[in-house]
Amino acid sequence: MRAPVSTTARVRLPAGFAEAYQAFVEAGWITAEAPESAGGDGLPGSIRAGLGEIWNASNAAFALCWLLTAGQIHALDAAASDEIRETYLTKLVSGEWTGTMNLTEPEAGTDLGAIRTMATPRDDGSWGISGQKIFITWGDHDIAENIVHLVLARTPGAPAGAKGLSLFVAPKRLVNADGSLGERNAVTTVAIEHKLGIHGSPTCVLAYEDATGYLVGEVGGGLAGMFVMMNSARAGMGFQATGISDRAYQQAVSYAEGRLQGGVLDRPAGTTIAEHPDVRRLLLSMQSRIFAMRALGVYLGDQFDRAETDGTLARAEFLVPVLKGWTTEDAVALTSDAIQVHGGMGFIEETGVAQHYRDARIMPIYEGTTAIQSNDLIGRKVVRDGGATASQLFDSMAETVEALRGLDDAVATRTADRMERAIAAGRAATASVLGFGQTRDAYGVSVPYLMLLGTLAGGWMHALAVVAVLAHETQDEADAARLRSADFYGAHHLPRVHMLAETVAAGEVR
Repeated sequence: MRAPVSTTARVRLPAGFAEAYQAFVEAGWITAEAPESAGGDGLPGSIRAGLGEIWNASNAAFALCWLLTAGQIHALDAAASDEIRETYLTKLVSGEWTGTMNLTEPEAGTDLGAIRTMATPRDDGSWGISGQKIFITWGDHDIAENIVHLVLARTPGAPAGAKGLSLFVAPKRLVNADGSLGERNAVTTVAIEHKLGIHGSPTCVLAYEDATGYLVGEVGGGLAGMFVMMNSARAGMGFQATGISDRAYQQAVSYAEGRLQGGVLDRPAGTTIAEHPDVRRLLLSMQSRIFAMRALGVYLGDQFDRAETDGTLARAEFLVPVLKGWTTEDAVALTSDAIQVHGGMGFIEETGVAQHYRDARIMPIYEGTTAIQSNDLIGRKVVRDGGATASQLFDSMAETVEALRGLDDAVATRTADRMERAIAAGRAATASVLGFGQTRDAYGVSVPYLMLLGTLAGGWMHALAVVAVLAHETQDEADAARLRSADFYGAHHLPRVHMLAETVAAGEVR
């Protein structure tokens, strides 16, 4: 049931959120992570990936505020006029204001072409926006003095479908000519949603009643502009999934290392449950998958950093839906495993581990469901270029296998063997997809194909780590742990590639 919010009421965040946000801003993290072209410090994407994991491991609901603001910064930086940049972008980069993404409507979820919110031009150059938007994350709150809504809307006479959409900024409070804040815009918070998780993040229903907005980019170019923000958010979901998974893992390790329950096979009396064979399996499974997720996120950030000079943009864009879909699906399984390690205590709210599971469940849904990611992967990233980008990615993986072959180490040999077979399965699955073309067979197995690529890319990340570790003159315990993690992933997770390849080859079951 939605909780109604009157026009005079205020949406208040939990105690401590405002102070945390101010500390975050004053420490310079928002400015540091914003691109230089937008007035920020422009930290590299690989560093932002690591930071995104840290923020989300701390509090995923809180981190969503900055994740959306960051996405809007990228969108406005790419398409906004000088006036909008000066009025809105500078305040977002400084952290004084926060940003939202307004796409979804009651009858327009995945199908953005069904959006009915209307923007009508005014004589003064502004637009009057009318309509309702739902599921607006951080759509209203009390931790910043203004909120900038980025809104998709239709214009008079625009063609039907997505081509008729334009993009607008509509502030919660209007901005005077001198930059000071004026009266509240005609954007009303109709309700806040009661959700399964991320309870500290206000998800709002917003009503626009001839609200004042300003065009971003060209009329009819709204979807292209919004995709900049959406792609930023989708990569951010990968970092969020990694962060919350690692938080759950840390809690599971802490519990297992302190919990005594029953005798442990081949271990002395008084050994904790962390050494029970299956609990140890669960913990190694979590750790190895989280490393793969983390490493792929850092790799993706690095590919975007190198795009202008090294021509890696196609690969980076190819991996965005893979990172978003694979990591968020695995985050649900990983947080469930954390509950399993706790046993019955994991099902009790007092331990806190159930919160991670609830929070993770939204991740494969928002910012485009896993099916939306896989449809993008199949249609725009594989079939459209004849599998060229996928083939180049497999070639890079094969180069790592050759590097492993040159190392005199048992783990390196096993990793090379496993990766070689998995790469062959990945190539075969891609050939199946290309053979299907733009048909129901391809889209019927697009999610398994995405999960195959994610699992395989995770194995590649471990393979790269093995090469790096064995380049050390001597190996310490941390190196031994990294090799053990790679070996476990190769034995327990990489074989899924073969199962998924068989699923992909089957196409849609009729």
